[in-house]
Amino acid sequence: MRRALQEAQAAMDEDEVPVGAVIVRADGRVIASDHNRREQLRDPTAHAEILAITQAAAAEDSRRLDGCTLFVTLEPCPMCAGAVLQARIKTVVFGAADKKAGAVCSLYELLSDSRMNHRCEVIAGVLPEPCGSILTQFFQKQRAAGKK
Repeated sequence: MRRALQEAQAAMDEDEVPVGAVIVRADGRVIASDHNRREQLRDPTAHAEILAITQAAAAEDSRRLDGCTLFVTLEPCPMCAGAVLQARIKTVVFGAADKKAGAVCSLYELLSDSRMNHRCEVIAGVLPEPCGSILTQFFQKQRAAGKK
């Protein structure tokens, strides 16, 4: 999670919403890491999780990331939770809950929904303070600058 926080800081430095993601294989090797790049890429789908999943799939030369763990600083949104399910990621570990858009346990429970054809182990609330505070700092700065 600390490496995901480093990615979140990189996003903040680039004036992006500070969310970072890291994907680790079962053997402990990091195969992908990235952060939000929606503004930079002018792409609404360029969330940290999506970018990391794309990198990991390339690294593994497979669309399936069986046995992998996704570490992300913010609870995934519905789009990212859907991508996690499609990639067959085994475990999702996140820091801060997202009461406005969280699709893991806050608004929806997509990753554990028995109607889906894949389910993930979820570990919530890992380093929630630093994961949440970087987002709070970013949005306070944005409001002070008059940005939406």
